[in-house]
Amino acid sequence: MKLFFMSDIHGSLYFLNKSLERFKEEEADYIVILGDELYHGARNPLPKEYNPKRVTETLNRFADKIIAVRGNCDSEVDEMVINFPIMATYSTILYKNKRLFLTHGHIYNENNMPKLGDGSIFIYGHTHIPVAKKKDNIFIINPGSITLPKENNPHTYGVLEGDVFTIKDLEGNVFKEINIR
Repeated sequence: MKLFFMSDIHGSLYFLNKSLERFKEEEADYIVILGDELYHGARNPLPKEYNPKRVTETLNRFADKIIAVRGNCDSEVDEMVINFPIMATYSTILYKNKRLFLTHGHIYNENNMPKLGDGSIFIYGHTHIPVAKKKDNIFIINPGSITLPKENNPHTYGVLEGDVFTIKDLEGNVFKEINIR
């Protein structure tokens, strides 16, 4: 199984479409969205081609392939127009005998980790900064932001295939990589 990770769309139709092109080219099985799907939030500038309504329509075409969690810019009203659940603050997936703990990062993060077993994989968004490291026998991964990257990072997404989590820019070039074995 191949998983495609994106975070912090923030209502940008332009960057969502670029990411979905990468999803198709990667031939991934599922899309994992780590929150902040539709709105840019008060701290962020309006992103390129900001259009939450069209982002909703586009995401809904992939609803059967999406696993998502709620970000700090997501609200209950979004669930009225989105055709997949987005209001859980976290989710877990079992992958090759490992627990993937999925969250946005505004509640659980590197400074407020959930209780996870050795070898678990903590995957979050929110900071818009790509991370791929191992700390205290827990893998900590952030695919960055497809729309509003910070600290001079490129627009990025993540792919988990086999025992490797790869963070790539929107042209498909490898940016960071970690072996989760």
